[in-house]
Amino acid sequence: MNSLGIEREPEKTRVVVAMSGGVDSSVVAALLKKEGYDVVGITLQLYDHGAAVHRKGSCCAGQDIYDARRVADAIHIPHYVLNYEDRFRKEVIDRFAESYLNGETPIPCVECNRAIKFRDMLDTARELQADVLATGHYVCSRRLADGSWGLFRAADPERDQSYFLYATTPEQLAMLRFPLGENRNKEETRALARELGLSVADKADSQDICFVPRGRYAEIIEHLKPGAVHKGKIVHLDGRVLGEHDGVIHFTVGQRRGLRVSCAEPLYVCRLNADTAEVIVGPKEALGTLTIPVGDICWLGPQRPEDIGDEGLEVAVRVRSTRPPKPGTVRFQGPDRCCVELRQPEEGVSPGQACVIYDSTDSRARVLGGGVIQRCGLAH
Repeated sequence: MNSLGIEREPEKTRVVVAMSGGVDSSVVAALLKKEGYDVVGITLQLYDHGAAVHRKGSCCAGQDIYDARRVADAIHIPHYVLNYEDRFRKEVIDRFAESYLNGETPIPCVECNRAIKFRDMLDTARELQADVLATGHYVCSRRLADGSWGLFRAADPERDQSYFLYATTPEQLAMLRFPLGENRNKEETRALARELGLSVADKADSQDICFVPRGRYAEIIEHLKPGAVHKGKIVHLDGRVLGEHDGVIHFTVGQRRGLRVSCAEPLYVCRLNADTAEVIVGPKEALGTLTIPVGDICWLGPQRPEDIGDEGLEVAVRVRSTRPPKPGTVRFQGPDRCCVELRQPEEGVSPGQACVIYDSTDSRARVLGGGVIQRCGLAH
């Protein structure tokens, strides 16, 4: 059994590595090559990179493609660039814009993993007769007792990316490998990159959504959907009209700054109503949510949703990637819908974000699945 869980010598095991041009995926490619695997690098060109070439930390654009190719040349592996711009526009960028216009706060990275990297890229890996597809994500996959593979939180809780990968299917997990997840943190990865002589060892991490320069979401949406953004009113929970706004796309649930209204108390965005173009605001205590409706469920748990009874399943859930999982109960209302009931209120739960379900609050917990947050019930 080799280090990738395959009963074959490394030199007879073909590995496609998803090379984004960053330090993490570059280290994965270099380590696997050093172990003797038959490594092939693939980089995706996902959008028109003209404006992104000079951006630090951009993903899957001009400079990144160049960096990935330099690394591939340095470690002597074949490298291919696949143009997925059309499908990325349709599956990720257009959905992102529609979601914001609907008063939601989407996570395009989840959709990119689901619809592009772990679907189309896996198909390409199979066409290349690869045994596995490896990535630089900080997450773990392990073989379970029944021979299938499970998804688990990474060893480094600060870098854990399991929140963004909940939509991975069991079939995809069987072919995916995440070499950095079990025992690496970012500084160790950078140190390895220097030891391996990789040119990207000190390259900055990507901070923004790759196709949104400098975090200007509204500009991108207005460009993609001209005329779709409408002005509206800012309304207090008690019914008072406090002011006007230039479009719900400029707000997200939990937002405190930038409301541009006067009130005796601090106000937060509690709800967005895209149908009436209203931004509903209120005090901080109004942000507390105990009940979270979740749709578009992807399930990785050992029990089928239909086998979980009315009493529900005790779990831990995450509603933001930067927050720790919190205890709760999940009750299914069908194969792709559920309701999560939290023990303690969670603040700023926003429709469009992911609700990721774990088997416990443990730092190495197993990912049971997740889905997209729908309209939320408030604690009060």
